[in-house]
Amino acid sequence: MSAGRTLELICPAGTPAAFRAAIDAGAHAVYCGFDDETNARNFPGLNFSRDEMAEAIKYAGRHGAKTLIAINTFPRAGASRLWSSAVDDAMRLGADAVILADLGLLDYASRRHPALRLHLSVQAAAANADAIAFYARSFGVKRVVLPRVLTVQEIAAINRDIEIETEVFIFGGLCVMAEGRCSLSSYATGKSPNMNGACSPASHVVYREEGGELVSRLGGFAIHRVAAGQAAPYPTLCKGCFQAGDYRGHVFEDPASLDAASLIPALAKAGVTALKIEGRQRSRAYTEAVVRSFRRALDAHAEGRPIPASELRDLTEGQQTTSGAYRKTWR
Repeated sequence: MSAGRTLELICPAGTPAAFRAAIDAGAHAVYCGFDDETNARNFPGLNFSRDEMAEAIKYAGRHGAKTLIAINTFPRAGASRLWSSAVDDAMRLGADAVILADLGLLDYASRRHPALRLHLSVQAAAANADAIAFYARSFGVKRVVLPRVLTVQEIAAINRDIEIETEVFIFGGLCVMAEGRCSLSSYATGKSPNMNGACSPASHVVYREEGGELVSRLGGFAIHRVAAGQAAPYPTLCKGCFQAGDYRGHVFEDPASLDAASLIPALAKAGVTALKIEGRQRSRAYTEAVVRSFRRALDAHAEGRPIPASELRDLTEGQQTTSGAYRKTWR
């Protein structure tokens, strides 16, 4: 893929209002989830009832855009019907694709709804050509969302060896690069992102001023201490600031957001089909601003013009950005 062909822009929506904002701002497709634990952003006040999803799908269709439904958590033993019903409902409502991670659910969807397009979630952590080929061969998966551990060169090598589409993250929050395997949040809150769909739920977050500092706590544990007036990132264990002896710093990962806009030409050359923005839990204003920015960037690339400079730093975590693993700078 090179200049002259537009990459697909995949955008998040946590509410019907954000969904419409993403479409109006130029999204080619929007991913969203039902209002239960079948998706990995299961927070109060977010996500879609079945009726809201039906209306969203119709709205997207009227504007020439697609709707991708994320059913990307792992079913609990004895409760799998909730997840299979979500797949059934996605098919019934006319979703353009479902984003799945669980092997059993992929098997169910491929057998029960052979006409339903399947995308492999980043939660499946398929990071090499052999793993991706297994999902394509076994379940008819048409697209894989690649984990955020790969360089551009590694992505290009994978695309040379597979026959399905690849989608990569281009902007938004980062995690500890162990998609589908993270249980850190459950130690502090009892909630796991991969099982319950909630990482560091807001109900367990507390901010307090102590001794001239703003202290962020998660489940009773102090995660950050910053001076008054400094940016305070959302408290998650993987981005917590820890102290051991005289050392104080971020053990796992700095609180920073991915912004790989400058790498759009390289990712296109590597054979990527779609670019994904993270942030279903963010506001409608965030969705609109980020989608408009990246739609401008993709249109510029398609027309052979330079990628415009990013103006999104104020919307990033801790007002810091990184190109992540794409340039292999911190691995």
